[in-house]
Amino acid sequence: MGTNLARKREACAPVFAALGDVTRLTLLSKLSGGEARSIAQLTEGSPLTRQAITKHLRVLEHAGIVHNIREGRESLFKIDPKPINGLREYLDRVSNQWDNALARLKSFVES
Repeated sequence: MGTNLARKREACAPVFAALGDVTRLTLLSKLSGGEARSIAQLTEGSPLTRQAITKHLRVLEHAGIVHNIREGRESLFKIDPKPINGLREYLDRVSNQWDNALARLKSFVES
């Protein structure tokens, strides 16, 4: 089980790193409705340039969180929930490990 958790941790690391930025979290929030959006749509309401937004989207794309879809000359970006679901599974496993460790500690202290 430890090896499996280590592999899962390694797979999750790039996703955690990509999510460690408020701009990228904002972009994910804009994409969370499920529809593909253009860079122009994602730049709306942001003080950042299209070039800056594109750089953030590339980080998310590299982590597998978003995918680029070409429609004619336009690049559209769409969220892929699988990496986020993978994080949830990993965090659930770590949480269960902590719960078990704390229960053992409580049992030890109370006996």
